[in-house]
Amino acid sequence: LAAQLGASAASAQDPVRVMPRAFRVALENDKLRVLEFVGRPGMGICGEGMHSHPARLSIVMNGYKSLVTTPKSAARPAGRKDGEVFWSEAVTHKVENVGKTNSRVLIVELKT
Repeated sequence: LAAQLGASAASAQDPVRVMPRAFRVALENDKLRVLEFVGRPGMGICGEGMHSHPARLSIVMNGYKSLVTTPKSAARPAGRKDGEVFWSEAVTHKVENVGKTNSRVLIVELKT
């Protein structure tokens, strides 16, 4: 199904509307939008299933262990530590929380 949707369809999905129990808008103005995401073990870290993001800054509030899959790669282990801050270019991926604790991430999206 994810392959049929393609990156353009997935990127058009607003995570706050698709997963309102996991995402909330922490701040939004004409320059940026800050999303807060909380995911339980067994859930996605920044969305469910294969999904897309625009380029963004992420701030890890609660670290996590994960499995990351992209349309071009098999699942690989990954993870982030409390307090990590990192930049990511636009991406389509699936990131599953395989740890034992909730993940909490602030995602900063710049507006054009």
